[in-house]
Amino acid sequence: MIRPVATELALFLAPFLLYAAFLMATRAGVLDPQHWPLSRLLTLAGVALVLMLGSFIVFAHFGGAPVGSTYEPAHIEDGKFVPGRTR
Repeated sequence: MIRPVATELALFLAPFLLYAAFLMATRAGVLDPQHWPLSRLLTLAGVALVLMLGSFIVFAHFGGAPVGSTYEPAHIEDGKFVPGRTR
């Protein structure tokens, strides 16, 4: 569960970090509030949300078990543990 949350968090923070890197490259004040107006923050937040929604769609479409497969739950066979799997 940590990996999907970390992926989404990284995708959300990416536009803000890229903008901060841009400010550092142009030698502008990264911590100067003048370079972080509300309109720019809202734009960055919008881009971040689009990235997150896109990743949700990609994970839902390409992740998980193949179409038509069935899940066989974990069970005990001849005294041995057999982990769950998809067929």
